[in-house]
Amino acid sequence: MKAVELGWVLLVVLLGLLVVGGKADVYIVTVEGEPIISYKGGENGFEATAVESDEKLDTTSELVTSYASHLEKKHDMLLGMLFEHGSYKKLYSYKHLINGFSVHLSPEQAETLRRAPGVKSVERDWKVRRLTTHTPQFLGLPTGVWPTGGGCDRAGEDIVIGFVDSGIYPHHPSFASHLSDPYRPVPKYRGKCEIDPDTKIDFCNGKIIGAQHFAEAAKAAGAFNPAIDFASPMDGDGHGSHTAAIAAGNNGIPVRMNGHEFGKASGMAPRARIAVYKALYRLFGGFVADVVAAIDQAVHDGVDILSLSVGPNSPPTTTRTTFLNPFDATLLAAVKAGVFVAQAAGNGGPFPKTLVSYSPWITSVAAAIDDRRYKNHLTLGNGKILAGIGLSPSTHPNQTYTMVAANDVLLDSSVSKYSPSDCQRPEVLDKKLVEGNILLCGYSFNFVVGTASIKKVSETAKALGAIGFVLAVENVSPGTKFDPVPVGIPGILITDVPKTMDLIDYYNVSTPRDWTGRVKGFKAIGSIGDGLMPILHKSAPEVALFSARGPNIKDFNFQDADLLKPDILAPGSLIWAAWSPNGTDEPNFVGEGFALISGTSMAAPHIAGIAALLKQKHPRWSPAAIKSALMTTTTTLDRGGRPLQAQEYSETEAMKLVTATPFDYGSGHVDPRAALDPGLIFDAGYEDYLGFLCTTPGIDIHEIKKYTNSPCNTTMGRPSNFNTPSITLSHLVGTQTVTRTVTNVAKEETYVITARMHPSIAIETRPSAMTLRPGASRKFSVTLTARSISGSYSFGSITMKGSRGHKVVIPVVAMAHWR
Repeated sequence: MKAVELGWVLLVVLLGLLVVGGKADVYIVTVEGEPIISYKGGENGFEATAVESDEKLDTTSELVTSYASHLEKKHDMLLGMLFEHGSYKKLYSYKHLINGFSVHLSPEQAETLRRAPGVKSVERDWKVRRLTTHTPQFLGLPTGVWPTGGGCDRAGEDIVIGFVDSGIYPHHPSFASHLSDPYRPVPKYRGKCEIDPDTKIDFCNGKIIGAQHFAEAAKAAGAFNPAIDFASPMDGDGHGSHTAAIAAGNNGIPVRMNGHEFGKASGMAPRARIAVYKALYRLFGGFVADVVAAIDQAVHDGVDILSLSVGPNSPPTTTRTTFLNPFDATLLAAVKAGVFVAQAAGNGGPFPKTLVSYSPWITSVAAAIDDRRYKNHLTLGNGKILAGIGLSPSTHPNQTYTMVAANDVLLDSSVSKYSPSDCQRPEVLDKKLVEGNILLCGYSFNFVVGTASIKKVSETAKALGAIGFVLAVENVSPGTKFDPVPVGIPGILITDVPKTMDLIDYYNVSTPRDWTGRVKGFKAIGSIGDGLMPILHKSAPEVALFSARGPNIKDFNFQDADLLKPDILAPGSLIWAAWSPNGTDEPNFVGEGFALISGTSMAAPHIAGIAALLKQKHPRWSPAAIKSALMTTTTTLDRGGRPLQAQEYSETEAMKLVTATPFDYGSGHVDPRAALDPGLIFDAGYEDYLGFLCTTPGIDIHEIKKYTNSPCNTTMGRPSNFNTPSITLSHLVGTQTVTRTVTNVAKEETYVITARMHPSIAIETRPSAMTLRPGASRKFSVTLTARSISGSYSFGSITMKGSRGHKVVIPVVAMAHWR
C-alpha cells in the first residue's frame, strides 16, 4: 500500500474513533470518483463506461457491472473503516447517476463521515423530520418526556410561565398561535395584555397570555429612553424573546439565517403559555424596584413558573445577608404562593463565589456546554490548515483564492486613522483589489467593546465583492469569549494567536513589496472550509467557562453559607432561539430573527420549561418538590461515562478542563426524563425557609421579621438541617449530624442508603434502609466526622437505591476545621 493511502486509512480510522451513539437519521452521501454514466476511464482495470448524449446505457455489460461492483466495494470499505459493524445500515449504493450511497446512522457518525477524505457531501434525507434548538433532543424531551404529556402538541398545556426579562417580540413564529390547535382560556390566569402604542394591537394571541411592562423606577432614574426602550412589552433588546422561546417556544420552527437552515427550534414546554413582565432594558439593565413590581404582578396574575435571567451584579450592600433583600424576599413570597422560580446563577465564572443567586427557595441554574460545537478551517497555499470558527459556507471546493490584507488595499493612506484593518467600513478599501479575493482583517479591541462586529466584516466583504473573509486575532485579553457567528459568505475567525502568526508569516513571505512597503503583487492563496454543520461531541455536557461558581455566600463579607449553590446545571452555551429584530444587544444579530448566544440566562429558561412539564404531570407538587425532583435525578457523568468536566483558566490563562465539583454544577446536569418520576422528594415549605433564615448565624432576627413579617420560633437547630436535596457544612468541627426527610411519590418501595466521601471526612447514614408506602415520609440522619484538616472542601454523595429502580442522589460538601 502506498504511503499516501496508508495515511488516508489511518486518518479514516482515527475519525472513526470519534463516533458515538445518537438518534439515527437517513443521510445521502456523495463521494469522489465518477459514476458509471460519466466515467471515462483512468482507474486500473476498469474501462470507460461513459455514454454519449442520448445514448442508452447498457447496464448489463461486463464493463458496467464490474465498475458498479468496484464502486459499491469502495462505499462499503469507507463505511467499514469508519464505523463498527452493526452501528450503521447502508440502504443503497448509488453508482449510475451519482457516486454515493444512503446510510442510516447517527448525527455524530454523519459528522465523522463529512470530515472523511474523499467524501464530497453528506445531506440529511429531506423526508426525515428532526427537531432541535438541539437542546430538546440533547435532553431527551421528544422521545422520553413529551409523550407522557400528550406529545409535543400538549407538552406544558395550561401551564403559565412568567418571564421577568426585556419583553417579547410577539410577531415571531416561535410565539405564533395559528401554528397549532387553538388555545383554550386558562381561567386561573388573571394577567392583562397591554396595547402596543404604535399599532394599537394588544400583545397577546393565546400563546402569549399576558404582557405588561414595568419602567417607573427606570424613568425616575432618568435611564429610560422611549425611542429604544419602548414603553410597552415590546422587546427592545432580544434577550427576553430568546429566553421565552427556550422555555416555551413553539415546536419545529425553522432557524433560518443567510439562506441556511440550522435546524428546527423548540421550547422545552412548547405548549406552555407565556406571560411577559418586562422590567429589563437595552442599555442599563433594570432596577430592582421595577423587577420586584414585575414579580409581584406575575404572582398576582397566577403564573405557575417564573423564569428569571436577572440578578444583582454583586451581593447586596444594603443588607448584611444575601438571603434578605427586597428581591429575594419577594421571591420567597412567590414560592410561598406556589410559584417555582428558576434563576440564572450568574456569568462571573470560572472564579469561586461568583454566584448572584443565593437563596434556598430559588432554583439557581448553572450553564453547560452541550454536545454541539461549530468549527471551521482555513487552508493556506503552503499546505497549513488553521483551525477557527465561522458559521459560514465554504469557498468553492478544490479552488484557492488570492488573499489580500485590509491594510494593503486602502484607497488612501490617510484613512488609517479609521482602524481599517477591522473591516467595518467598505468605503475606505479599494474594491478593485478586493473583488474575487479573500479579505484578511484584524480582530481589534473594537470587537471586544461591541463597536465592531463580525456581521459588519461580512457585510463589508460582501459589499466589496470579496469571495470571503478571515478575521485574525493577534492578541487576546484573558476571558475573551469567541462564539461562532452566522454569516452569508465564506468567513472564519482565527482565535488562536499562534495560528494567526502562521497566517501573517505566510502572507508576508508570499507578498512581494517595493522599498516603500507597497505591495507589488498578491501571491498568498487560501480556501475557507464549510463551518455550517455542527460537530457532536461525546464530552458533553461540560460546565461553561463563564458559569458562576460556588461556594454560596451568606453575607457581604463573603462568608460561606451552609447551602449548596448552584442547584443544577442546564444547557446555556450557544443556544439557538428567537431574537427581536429591534434588538441591538448582540451586534452580530442586529435585525435577525434568531440568535445563537450563551449565558446562564439561557440555562435558567431550560429549567423553567422543564419545571412546567413536571408541573403539568404533578399539578399538586410544591416548588420545593419540583426542585427536588430535578436535583435528585441529575447526572454527574458526561455522554462518554466520565465525570463531568468544567472549563477553567490554566496558568497561562488559556482554557483547560478540570474535574467539576458540586460548586460548578450543584447536583448535576438536568435529566428531564428521570425528573418526571423521581421516586422520592425532599419537600419544604415557607416554615422551612424561615427556619433556615432563623438558624443562619449572623442574621438579625429583626431583619428577618422586617422582610418576612414572621417571628423566629423554629426547631431546625442549624441551617444545614434545612430539608434540601444537598448537604453543605462550611464549618465542620469534630462530628456533626444532619437530618433529612424524604416523601415517597411513587408506589411502595424499599430504599438502601449508601454514602461516600473524601477520606478526610468520615460519613455514616442511619438507617441503612427504609421502606416507604405511597405518600409516606421518613427521616434519615447523616453523620460527618472530620478526620483531617486540609483547608479545602471535601465532596461526596448519598445514594438511595429503590427496589423498583428509582435512584436518588444528593451531593455532600463539607470543610473540616480545628474549631
